[in-house]
Amino acid sequence: MKKSIKSLAIAILAFPAIMCISNNAKAQDDMSSDNMKSPSKMKMKDDKMKMKMDMAEMKNWPMSSQMAAKEMMDKYGKPDEATPTMLVWNNKGVWKKTIISKEESTHNFPKMHKDCMEQCISYRVPPEKYTELGMFDGSITVDRTQGLISARCDKEENNLLALNLAYDIIMGKKTVEAARKAYGENIMNAMKGNKGEYMKKLMFNSNMNAPDPDVMTIGM
Repeated sequence: MKKSIKSLAIAILAFPAIMCISNNAKAQDDMSSDNMKSPSKMKMKDDKMKMKMDMAEMKNWPMSSQMAAKEMMDKYGKPDEATPTMLVWNNKGVWKKTIISKEESTHNFPKMHKDCMEQCISYRVPPEKYTELGMFDGSITVDRTQGLISARCDKEENNLLALNLAYDIIMGKKTVEAARKAYGENIMNAMKGNKGEYMKKLMFNSNMNAPDPDVMTIGM
């Protein structure tokens, strides 16, 4: 009987020590688990928090700009540059630059929408094609000196479509009229859930040697 009481007393006295060891082991396991979290996963978490904050700060932006920003954040992550009126991604996907503006422009071709997202690639456009491209789509811009061609719409897929058709005009594969018709048909099909290849990827290669510094006309 005395031996049993003695064993019980020892067990009672040992219990706190056992609990302490158990808690220490759990704490070490938790620390090991935290250490196992890779820096990339922690960065992803931080980026997601940052993107939520960015979207919250954009609550007074037009809905078209907010939707475009969400599309780009979901696809390319947080922007490389941000101001109260503009978000910028550099060298993401096929694009040299993507700019989403708070200021939107009404565009009625092929149906009324709001242009707010400009995306550009490096490509040297022959100067003799500038007029045709302007007649095709007023939201296509060419910068000869920097060697850039850009499209401005509300969705990335529409910008891909515009530039692919612009390329067809440049290469003489389509007339302005044929390109405008093709643009409208592609948009109509996309609205029915059937996106064509021209809306999925860039169908030609960008040209990193596109800048054209022109020639000097004044001798110094």
